[in-house]
Amino acid sequence: MKKWFSLVALLAVMAMALAGCGSSAPSSTSAGGDASDIKAIKERGVLKVGVKVDVPKFGFKDPQTGKIDGMEIDLARSIAKKILGDENKVEVQAVTAKTRGPLLDNGEVDLVIATFTVTDERKQSYNFSEPYFTDGVALMVKKDSGITSLKDLNGKKIGVAQSATSKKALVDEVNKLGIKVDFLEFGTYPEIKTALDSGRVDCFSVDGAILYGYLDDSTVILPDRYSPQEYGIASKKSNTSLAKLVDDTVAEMQKSGDMDKLIKKWGLK
Repeated sequence: MKKWFSLVALLAVMAMALAGCGSSAPSSTSAGGDASDIKAIKERGVLKVGVKVDVPKFGFKDPQTGKIDGMEIDLARSIAKKILGDENKVEVQAVTAKTRGPLLDNGEVDLVIATFTVTDERKQSYNFSEPYFTDGVALMVKKDSGITSLKDLNGKKIGVAQSATSKKALVDEVNKLGIKVDFLEFGTYPEIKTALDSGRVDCFSVDGAILYGYLDDSTVILPDRYSPQEYGIASKKSNTSLAKLVDDTVAEMQKSGDMDKLIKKWGLK
């Protein structure tokens, strides 16, 4: 009888030990079923998104009304609705090519939806959704410049955005052609357009769809495109559940045709 009681006691101790180990094991989800990164957004009640405010049709701030709108703003609203059930529960913050990464790093924004080109190098630092738009690097010049191709820019100056992929794409092409150009880097796209208008640079280069927002009667966009640029939604590397939700949302919108509707709505094709 004593041996039987001893065995029962031993089994009870082992069960308690196993239960203790289970309770201390880390879990990626909260008691309510949400992963910690998504739970934090729900508790805050708003999705914070870094967007462009100087790219017509993607993310642009109307100087008269102060309203920020565009295809990528609509995309941010779709994700806010997915997480919070309300597309209006989104707070947008202006970013540039140079600031969007740091703002993700320090947690000031949950996502960046800002013509952010997916590259293998950037994937080392951030999660990216599957691409929602594909473009290519293009060249804008003055109509009266006589420039008709990249080769004609030999010995001239090209304006590009800081930390953008445009410069790298063009460097590769310039090397293939065996010509020499000078790159001037600027913080914003309007600054590059101003430099083009004033003659400080001979060419304004960025993705074609972005250039179309700055096209006027004095300029022309050359037909050639360089290095496909695939835009993805970026999130902090540690926010894996948020990244999966975003990627699933983009995939659903692609499959349903909603993404094409957004692209058509903003005249991007």
